[in-house]
Amino acid sequence: MSLSRKEIDEIKTDLEKICYKVVGSVDDRIIAIFERGLYNGYDKEKFTTKLSSIVEAKKAQKLSEKVHGILGFYQESPKSKKRHHDQDKEDDEPVKKKLLKQDENSETPASNNAALSSNQIKLMMENAQREIEERKKKLEDMKVGKTAEVDERQKKIADLQRQIQAKLSGSLGTMINPINPSFAATVPKPTDKPRPLILDDEGRTVDTSGREINIQTLTPTLKANIRAKKKETFKHQQTEKAIEEAKTTEPAFYDERIMVKPAIRGKRALRFHEPGKFLQIAERLRMKSQLEKLQNEISQIARKTGISSATKLALIAPKTDVHSEGFPQYGYEWWDSVILTDDLNKIVEGKISIRDQAITNLIEHPTQMRPPNDPLRPAYLPVFLTKKERKKLRRQNRREAWKEEQEKIRLGLIDPPEPKLKISNLMRVLGNEAIQDPTKIEAHVREQMARRQKEHEDANQSRKLTDEQKREKKIKKLKEDTSMGVNVSVYRIRDLHNVQSKKFKVETNAKQLFMTGVVILFRDCCVVVVEGGPKQQKRYRRLMMHRIKWEEDMIKCSEVTADGEKEVPNSCTIVWEGKVPRRCFGEIKFKHFTMEKLVREFFLKHHCEHYWDLAYSGAVLEASDM
Repeated sequence: MSLSRKEIDEIKTDLEKICYKVVGSVDDRIIAIFERGLYNGYDKEKFTTKLSSIVEAKKAQKLSEKVHGILGFYQESPKSKKRHHDQDKEDDEPVKKKLLKQDENSETPASNNAALSSNQIKLMMENAQREIEERKKKLEDMKVGKTAEVDERQKKIADLQRQIQAKLSGSLGTMINPINPSFAATVPKPTDKPRPLILDDEGRTVDTSGREINIQTLTPTLKANIRAKKKETFKHQQTEKAIEEAKTTEPAFYDERIMVKPAIRGKRALRFHEPGKFLQIAERLRMKSQLEKLQNEISQIARKTGISSATKLALIAPKTDVHSEGFPQYGYEWWDSVILTDDLNKIVEGKISIRDQAITNLIEHPTQMRPPNDPLRPAYLPVFLTKKERKKLRRQNRREAWKEEQEKIRLGLIDPPEPKLKISNLMRVLGNEAIQDPTKIEAHVREQMARRQKEHEDANQSRKLTDEQKREKKIKKLKEDTSMGVNVSVYRIRDLHNVQSKKFKVETNAKQLFMTGVVILFRDCCVVVVEGGPKQQKRYRRLMMHRIKWEEDMIKCSEVTADGEKEVPNSCTIVWEGKVPRRCFGEIKFKHFTMEKLVREFFLKHHCEHYWDLAYSGAVLEASDM
């Protein structure tokens, strides 16, 4: 069945709701397909094929079913039943015409069929007479109802006239004459014409009962104001409609607790402070300062008199519990005395009597202690200055030193420095003296230059570090602070028995980096454990994994083939890296073991047997895969 455009517009809101429930949003393309399909009379399959190009197949099928469900509901509703033009004409025809048509229809078969019997003609006449009598009765009942309504209306008019005459007095009461009942019947029904204007003695507008009427006066206004008002009412209606739609849809993922921030900030009105507010704040601050001053004075007096020390001792001293006297020496602990009564030997209902007041619902929490790993002073990240900033800082420091020196010279604390003489500025500085004895002046200038050079070299030499200081600086640079934790690395090597150069590198580099640990030599599984800081571990990891070429050496495998013992390249792998609170080993040393049990006991003695478990299990798995 196809619908018209008007009918489609009526059910458009239902179509949008269906789209929102199935898809999650109102899609204009889906709505357009709905309208086109209803107008052209699509079936379910055609709806599904059209919608599957936009949404999934399941959703398209669901949408088509829902649309056909709405269509069926609309067909069943009385609104959808159309009234044709012929039916309207038939309804508009008067009753008499219908009766005449019925009579004609009833007569036509009689005329056509002339061979009717006399009994049939009598029955037809009786039926016609019965129908005429029933119609007469109906008409009489209608007349009786009309006369009753007219009588009631006349009674009401008479009552109203009586009330008005009782209330009004003077000329207004005499002017109103009672209406004849016979005349009232002929009075026509009130029409929608404007009522007559009645004015009282003071010129006010009143109604028939004498009450004042306020007539609304229409003030002229501009079209712009009318448009603005219409726009405002339209916006209000739109917002109400949107709210109603939101309430009806009830989205699944909507949380009412979340406040949505509007795009435009709302207007904030001016808020003035109440008079005297800041005076009260100032008065409160003055009172607070006076109270603090008074407390300081009291504490000073107490310190002088010794009261404060006595109170502190009283706080530190343990409390003597009166309930501890007479405490039995058997069966109970001393800390139970807080909740027990004075008479500890008293038993109530087979139980020791307890003070209920001593037990509360409060929990005593111990004081929080500083974690041992936290530094005593806060660590600040040093700031690296740029070259421009370093130059500026040096310039400022030199200027401050020069100003201080000039001030001392001005005050006479130090002598002014002699002029800095060079061969280039000799004639410009000395002038006539250089002309009188140039040889002597040149010797003096060269001596001054040599003295300045020596002072410069001595200053550089004094700033230079000694050999001992250089060694300490290098050690300090290599060593790292491990008080907050030690980084540990565990390496597994297939064979380290006969490769002397590799053993030397492993041991020497660990000692040079000031790392601790141990090297375990065991068949098919050699383990290297090193402990140190993060920088040390980084350098040692590069040595073990990149610098040393383990693949160069071929080692004999424990498996025996037909050709003899199998040879495989040596390898090194990282078993585990992590951080532990303290070191487990001292200076790095080599340990040779022949039994796996002895190796585990060695690690167990140093509380790190899991290092060996990880390394040995990995070696066993690797051997099984080969």
